[in-house]
Amino acid sequence: MTKPLDGKLALVTGASKGIGAATAIALAEAGAHVVLTGRDVRALEQVEDQIHAVGGASTIAPVDLAESDGIARLATAISGRWDKLDILVISAAYLPALTPVTQIDGKQLSQAVTVNVLATQALLANFDPLLKRADAGRVIGLTSSVGETPRAYWSAYGSTKAAFDNLLESYAQEVEKISGVRVAIIDPGATRTTMRAKAYPGEDPQTVKPPQAVGSRLVELLVNDFETRHRERIES
Repeated sequence: MTKPLDGKLALVTGASKGIGAATAIALAEAGAHVVLTGRDVRALEQVEDQIHAVGGASTIAPVDLAESDGIARLATAISGRWDKLDILVISAAYLPALTPVTQIDGKQLSQAVTVNVLATQALLANFDPLLKRADAGRVIGLTSSVGETPRAYWSAYGSTKAAFDNLLESYAQEVEKISGVRVAIIDPGATRTTMRAKAYPGEDPQTVKPPQAVGSRLVELLVNDFETRHRERIES
């Protein structure tokens, strides 16, 4: 059985559940060695068990993206073991309560800015050297439609995703002519996740696609490759 990503090293944030976990498993099944990051060690261990069950390889690297030096320590640890990073999937995100702009909770907004914006910049800054050392470094950031199109009550989340998109788009332009690194911004669309259930508590989860559908599509994109600054919404 061919493994198109054999020999590749991938880092997935938010790998303990949902789309991050599904993507990590799909990457490992395709042959990549996957570094699993997240805060919940037990959940990461469960994902690693699933990776081993499909014959894949992974390394658990617990980290809280909200910690000021967590990402720098992660990059130091990875660079001490590997000389390059082929794939970076930025899946972790924080969803504040859905409220009017005038009622946004300051602490929740600060958490969203930290996880969705500041951590993204730190990931790009700290892993840029390793991505550039790869023959074809690839970055995939998972966004949301509310980042591009503002929606009532979603501003605390949507504004951070707009900034997230801007960071990734700017980084893509900055490295396009000086390296082989390419960047894709992917909107996973309606997906059966804990975050989705939090935002739509009355929705039947069986009416939306499972996270495995997103993970499979991301691996397909990586295997077939994409032009830098590729954007896509996954509908099914």
